[in-house]
Amino acid sequence: MGSFDLWPSGYLQEGEWQVEAPLAARGALLAGALGEPRIRGVLHRFVNKIIQGDCREILRELPAESVDLLLTDPPYGMRYRAKAGSRPIVGDDDLSWFGPFIREAYRVLRPNTHAYIFCNEYGLATFRAEMAAAGFKVKRLLVWVKDQHTAGDLAGDYANRTEYLLFGHKGRRPLNGHRDANVLFFKRAGRKRDHPTEKPEEMLRYLIAKSSAPGELVLDPFAGSGTTCRAAKDLGRRYLGIEIDPRYAAVA
Repeated sequence: MGSFDLWPSGYLQEGEWQVEAPLAARGALLAGALGEPRIRGVLHRFVNKIIQGDCREILRELPAESVDLLLTDPPYGMRYRAKAGSRPIVGDDDLSWFGPFIREAYRVLRPNTHAYIFCNEYGLATFRAEMAAAGFKVKRLLVWVKDQHTAGDLAGDYANRTEYLLFGHKGRRPLNGHRDANVLFFKRAGRKRDHPTEKPEEMLRYLIAKSSAPGELVLDPFAGSGTTCRAAKDLGRRYLGIEIDPRYAAVA
């Protein structure tokens, strides 16, 4: 084996690969006494990067069981427009892409990890069924209560202040910290957002802290303007963001 760089989290890097070695083996590995570590590697070009492209294609290039947390806000299949005349979100016409995506996401997650998928009432049934079919155990629907309601039919409908997250396990992993309720109270992202459906960074940091450890790899395949990746970096996690729209990938 060649020379290694040691990450504080226990990840070792050789060339374009990062590998995870047991704590007791790291010193021996660095000294050259261990011929081959217990490797669970991910290509270095996928670590702490935001890549522009279709996540269904890019995820196929990742090794199986190389990601520690899936946290993402995909299109809801509702042809959302932030305002009249604004450009559509890529992939928001329907949900035919979700099944192939979530199966690939399941493959790249390590055993005993968590997945969070943002959704609303339009895509909830499809997202939940496809997650279960891919192998996830869907544990809970989290409800995000916002500080402001959205627009819509002002006279004929109730004002909407909620969005949802499907929370699932691949295997089983305890949550960090106390057992919190499934209702989350966080303010919406500010008006000067880089993406029309941007989520508040404070909420993303909360979810990352509940479901990962420092040094672990957080995956957001619908990265938008990179909010999840920034939150992961702030908490000392590694990250991989994928964004299909070049406008938002450039911002991220």
